[in-house]
Amino acid sequence: MDPTKLLDQFLGGNAQGMLHQTGGKASQAMDRIGGLGGLAGGAAAGGLLALLLSNKKARKMAGGIVGYGGAAALGALAYKAYENWRQGQNAASAPVATPSEIQQADPAFLPAASPAANGQPFELALMRAMIGAAKADGHVDGAEQRLLFEHVEKLDLDAEAKAFVFDALAKPIDIGDIAAAAQSQEQAAELYLASRLAIDPDQAAEKAYLEALAHRLKLPAELVSHLDRQAVAALPAPA
Repeated sequence: MDPTKLLDQFLGGNAQGMLHQTGGKASQAMDRIGGLGGLAGGAAAGGLLALLLSNKKARKMAGGIVGYGGAAALGALAYKAYENWRQGQNAASAPVATPSEIQQADPAFLPAASPAANGQPFELALMRAMIGAAKADGHVDGAEQRLLFEHVEKLDLDAEAKAFVFDALAKPIDIGDIAAAAQSQEQAAELYLASRLAIDPDQAAEKAYLEALAHRLKLPAELVSHLDRQAVAALPAPA
């Protein structure tokens, strides 16, 4: 199983051309750890995450930096939030990441840079985090789950990758298990960011889920505010 390819297909990102055309340390780091592999196109056109989300949220995903940058964009957004926080900037007015900044992300924030705390690829932990967040509002019912399974069957994935996705979609995902996957503050920030991208905290249950996750991840409140800002900026309202 190629976990980076799977995460990109999950997001529907198109980061390969961006990284390898622009160069930079993020591109070099990805080359060292095997590259991005085949990608699935825009989020609206094939990203599995888009099917987990509401129509409004899926359109935002397709139009933002995550739909364009895929897995690498998660690292770029987390890196930007982390740097703004370390510099003591005000979260409400701090600069937000741009597509060109994907190439400048610290290699420590790239999903494939290091494994999760349990030794498994960190990309798998990020997918579990997003699936858990998307399910937090309870809108994924049996019929939607069957559609998701049918979509997974059509993806260019090997049997092991499909089994992982089926398992993650079918079973409840414990918030404690998501938090336990982080072996560093950088990974904790990225897990929170991935979850925040997959959820609109406009309901009490969704807000409570994100607050509980931030607490389990032991993230400082100001860092959480910076991560929230990057997530909102990454998902512009559809025209």
